[in-house]
Amino acid sequence: MSATNPSAPIRWWQRRDRPGWRNFGIAMLALSVALVIALFSAATAQQGRFWLAATTTVVALSIAAWVAITIVPALARRTSLRWLAYQVDYRLTRDGTIYLAAVFILVLAAVNTGNNLLFLILACLLAGILISGVLSRVVLTGVDVKFDLPEHIFAEQPVLAEIELRNEKQGWPSFSLLITGGRKKTPSEILTRPVFFPYLPRLSAARQKVELRFPHRGVYRQDAFGIRTRFPFGFFEKTREVSSRIAMTVYPRVEPTDQFYEVLPLLSGEVASFYRGRGHELHSLREYRPTDSARFVDWKVTAKLGRMMVREFAREDERRVMLVLDPFIGPAPYPERGTDTGESSSVAHRARFERAVSLTACIAWHFYEIQSVMQFRTDRFLTPLAPAPQIIYDTLRELALIEPETSAVGGRFLDDLVSEREVFKIILTARAQRSIPTGLWSSSYFLFIDRV
Repeated sequence: MSATNPSAPIRWWQRRDRPGWRNFGIAMLALSVALVIALFSAATAQQGRFWLAATTTVVALSIAAWVAITIVPALARRTSLRWLAYQVDYRLTRDGTIYLAAVFILVLAAVNTGNNLLFLILACLLAGILISGVLSRVVLTGVDVKFDLPEHIFAEQPVLAEIELRNEKQGWPSFSLLITGGRKKTPSEILTRPVFFPYLPRLSAARQKVELRFPHRGVYRQDAFGIRTRFPFGFFEKTREVSSRIAMTVYPRVEPTDQFYEVLPLLSGEVASFYRGRGHELHSLREYRPTDSARFVDWKVTAKLGRMMVREFAREDERRVMLVLDPFIGPAPYPERGTDTGESSSVAHRARFERAVSLTACIAWHFYEIQSVMQFRTDRFLTPLAPAPQIIYDTLRELALIEPETSAVGGRFLDDLVSEREVFKIILTARAQRSIPTGLWSSSYFLFIDRV
């Protein structure tokens, strides 16, 4: 065996706690002396030498008290007692119920018959329960959980997370561990399916991938993890809860829908028409292409040169857009008298807003993919006008957290948009057309939430 790879006993000897072992040896020696003195005291008491027996008894007790006061606390400070503070919840399994029923029947038989063999078997069965509790607590202690999630997560799209389980015990491995969520189940819990680790060696870690899917946008939290085991016999299911402070934001779904594909040509045409129409400075002349609009043909130059020429303006290729989501949806519609559709109407009202949020996320992601200069705005949130890659995740984060408004007071921010005529605006709103400022119609394209 090479010197660079020592055996396990040699590694243990090199890592041993010398002061701790010295204190342990002193304690054992002192207690041995106290035991000898106590035996001597008992012998002298039988011979009638009571004063000598009392004196030696006091000496033996003094030595034991000295060990308890001076050495035992020093040894306790060097020992990890964290496992004593672990709270473990027990749940009786089906196998455990059958086992305890058999034990109860054996108790009745042993008491009624007085058979020593039955008492011996009963003692073994009860010892099995005790051993199960001790071993399961050893398996659950010294184990820590680490949960890694991707930085950006979108609703309704599968993502891969990684669970790392680390065994910090120096002498014992762990077996048959199941990682679950905490005791308090909530709709916003992150880990909804258990992950199984069959074996975890000592002083090592194991990792497993787990696929997660989040049904809706918003904030998800994981306040605790449960480390569960049925080791060794499966009579009880033991769970130790590990606290956690994981919180993450799930963005709205950005997978283009049929509605997005229907709206996209209209958006592209409106943006192109707005900037082409607002170009005043002539940049150059070029030959006509089949994709060019006839209104940009310079007929004078065409007649002079004998071939069709098209005017290009300096601002023709600008791509700047402001994306606006108005969270006002108005009060939920009242159900008709004699019907019981109030709850369904409210759910449908909220569902329309969720579709509007998802459509807004799809539009923002589209401008991100084509490298546009974009700005996003709501009644409470505003990003700078910047390249879309710089603000896309701030936009998606706001869309993940936004809630519908039933009060029309917040709609005043639309009045502030009238003065911003240099940027084309795409506005999603549920307000009536007559309540929209007149100055917005010339520089904006409106998507009404009730029609989404």
